[in-house]
Amino acid sequence: MLQYLHVKNLALIDEIEVEFREGLNILTGETGAGKSIILGSVNLALGGRYNADMLRKGAQAGLVELIFTIEDDAIKKQLEALDIFPEDGLLVLSRKLMEGRSISKINGETVNMSVLRDVASLLIDIHGQHEHQTLLHKKNHLALLDVYAGESVEKLKKAVSKSYREYQKRKKKLEESGMDEQSRQKEISLAEFEIQEITEAGLLDNEDEELEALYQRMTESRRYTEGIAETYQYTSESASANASDLLSRAIRAFQDVSECDDKGATLYEQLVEIDSLLNDFNRELSEYEKSFEFSEEEYYETESRLNRLNHLKAKYGSGVSEIKEYCRQKTERLNELKDYENYIAELNKNLIKCEEELKKYSLALSKARKKAGISFEKEISQGLKDLNFLDVKFELRLNELDSYTSNGKDEGEFYISTNPGEALKPLSNVASGGELSRIMLAIKAVLADKEETPTLIFDEIDTGISGITAGKVAEKMHVIGRSRQVICITHLPQIAAMADAHYLIQKEAKENITKTEIFCLEESESIQELARLLGGANVTGKILESAAEMKEMAKREI
Repeated sequence: MLQYLHVKNLALIDEIEVEFREGLNILTGETGAGKSIILGSVNLALGGRYNADMLRKGAQAGLVELIFTIEDDAIKKQLEALDIFPEDGLLVLSRKLMEGRSISKINGETVNMSVLRDVASLLIDIHGQHEHQTLLHKKNHLALLDVYAGESVEKLKKAVSKSYREYQKRKKKLEESGMDEQSRQKEISLAEFEIQEITEAGLLDNEDEELEALYQRMTESRRYTEGIAETYQYTSESASANASDLLSRAIRAFQDVSECDDKGATLYEQLVEIDSLLNDFNRELSEYEKSFEFSEEEYYETESRLNRLNHLKAKYGSGVSEIKEYCRQKTERLNELKDYENYIAELNKNLIKCEEELKKYSLALSKARKKAGISFEKEISQGLKDLNFLDVKFELRLNELDSYTSNGKDEGEFYISTNPGEALKPLSNVASGGELSRIMLAIKAVLADKEETPTLIFDEIDTGISGITAGKVAEKMHVIGRSRQVICITHLPQIAAMADAHYLIQKEAKENITKTEIFCLEESESIQELARLLGGANVTGKILESAAEMKEMAKREI
């Protein structure tokens, strides 16, 4: 669960620290106090979009830090698969926000956005203020069913996707292979010419690289031989005063001294060894010089061969290996063109076989979805009744598309009837804003157990609801909070009263500086805040009594 939040220099926030608890965590406060900024900062830490305007005015950098406690073994294994290892059961996610860029870290190690988002998807599910609007798009309905169905559908989706890619590949190849006789003969002629040109060249592996090195050596040989000759002159060849001659003189001069004592003998041996090494060096230098001797004929042959290779490289590939591979592919293509009818027949055969496999997996996927859809409908229907839809009917209708997609041939759409006697209609045609919020909450409640996400965040899930319905929503939120950590921003006292932990967010202005602060409320303070939500600015004794009673009733419900 999310244990700790630290935010610094973000929008109206100077610096805040919040320690969240298990169960239902409620955040309340005046409109504009910065409630959504706080949850927005959580989204930023998890890889949300960032721009420099989000920084607090005058700040050079901002920081968002989240600390999660990881207790679920399944989540630990999934994190380990991402090469992320909690330390003492804790996972620290941080994101430093600077002008035009940001740096994200997990347990002190820098990670990219892709890894950060993958980790975030395992730990937390954020439901934004307008996310219920996604229910208006039926393309999302099938995705929600697939999440509910879990592994039974996921494996089949991967099989369908793989088969679909292969089907599309083969279909495209068949379409591209269609041609008339004139075009076929033209391509045959070109392929034969290219194959002949490459084959006649008699290419050897790495020949181009070796010739480049040899040609470079030939081109620079004059400069090299001049340097070698001058070196040889100084070490051996000169009539006098070369190193070899001078060493011989030194050896003769020192020979008598070597008989004086052991030290002299040692020095004499060293001098003789130096002379021997120099003689070896001169012999090797002489041989090395010969390696730079090239005839004009050799130079011309090398240059001509290299030009031929470069001509082939310009047409068929950047190296000998690529040219050979091009020739292999052209040979294969030539064989196809010469046996064109059989080639097209084979392509058709392979396409039919691939389509049959795609059909098999798509039918299996559709069957699995229909099976999961039965229990999905029942659970959503019950969830809607729990949220004060008194006589609701809910269906997920699966229709077959005209053609295959990477997701099979299914198209799903939610149908609903919220009043007695009304026919089922597409959700997008009948649901109001408040109804959409409750439907999304019901779906989230059902999927929470399937996804096993330890923390759920709801930003103003109470949009468009009040009265008895608000109470039902509060009960549902608390039920979810029994098995998951829930963090919720709300304006409704019925929901706030159910809090296991109640936080007040308020905006303060001091010396022309405005900043947002957050406080965890004691029970008496929570009652005061409930009274404000009930009565607004004019909190009377009666309103306080109602707030206290509401809190007491919530305890009994819990």
